[in-house]
Amino acid sequence: MAGFPPAFLSSTSNSFVELARSSAPEALPHPGVRDLAEQSPEGTTIICFRTASGILMAGDRRATIGNLIASHSMEKVKAADDYSVIGIAGTAGVALDLIRLFQLELEHYEKIEGARLSLNGKANRLAAMLRGNLGLAMQGLTVVPLFAGVDVSRPQGQIFSFDVTGGKYEEHRFHSIGSGSGFARGALKKLWRADLDHEQAIGVAVEALFDASDDDSATGGPDFVRQIAPTIFTVDLENGVTEVDSASVLDTATEVVARRTATAR
Repeated sequence: MAGFPPAFLSSTSNSFVELARSSAPEALPHPGVRDLAEQSPEGTTIICFRTASGILMAGDRRATIGNLIASHSMEKVKAADDYSVIGIAGTAGVALDLIRLFQLELEHYEKIEGARLSLNGKANRLAAMLRGNLGLAMQGLTVVPLFAGVDVSRPQGQIFSFDVTGGKYEEHRFHSIGSGSGFARGALKKLWRADLDHEQAIGVAVEALFDASDDDSATGGPDFVRQIAPTIFTVDLENGVTEVDSASVLDTATEVVARRTATAR
C-alpha cells in the first residue's frame, strides 16, 4: 500500500478525526485561538423538511459581519456524502472547516469499514465533532449545523439539529436554524405538507427563505441582479443527493415575486 503514511496504515480507529489528531493535529481547528467572533463572517438561515420522496435542505447565500454584508454568495449547504446533506449557521470559517472534516470523517469510515454508517451513526459522529469544537464555541466562534438524509432503514428521511455542546435532536417534518429561522419556520408551518413533490418542495423552500429575508437583515433573498439563487439540495434513495440547478431556483423565485406582487395590489 505505497503512498499511505505510516500513521494511516497503523491506525486501529475508523475515525478520521482521531487519525488526524494523532498524526497531524495542526490540521484541525485549534481551541486556543483568540476571540475573533466580532471580525468573523457568519452564515445565517438554513431550512430543511421532508418531502414525498425524501429530504430537501436549502440555505440563503448571505454572510454578515455585524451590520455589514461579508458575502453575497456563501454556500452553506453541502453534500455530506451520497445520501446525506449538512447545512451550517454560525461562524463561517469554522463552519466550512467542520463540513470538510465531517465529509472526510464519513469517507474515512467507509474506506476502513467497507460499509456506510447509518444515518443515526453519522449524526452521532457530527455531535462528537461539535463537542470537540466546544473550546472555540466558548470564545464566541459558534457553529450550529443541521444534518439530514436517507438510508435503507429510513427511506422517508431523518432531520437532526444540534446545539453548540454537541447535543443531538431528531426533528420531525421540518426545521430551521440561523438568524432568520423563526420567520422561516413560521412560513413552513403554513406551507409544508407531507406529500410535497419536487417542484412544490422547491416552491415552499423559496417562500420560506423569502419570508426570512423579509424580516431578518442577515438573511439574503434571491439576488436577480447577480443571478445568485439560494442553495437547494434534495435527497432520496433513488437519486441520492442532488443539487437543484440555480436557474430553476431563480425561475421559481420569479414566480413567487410575481404572485406576491399581484396579491399586494
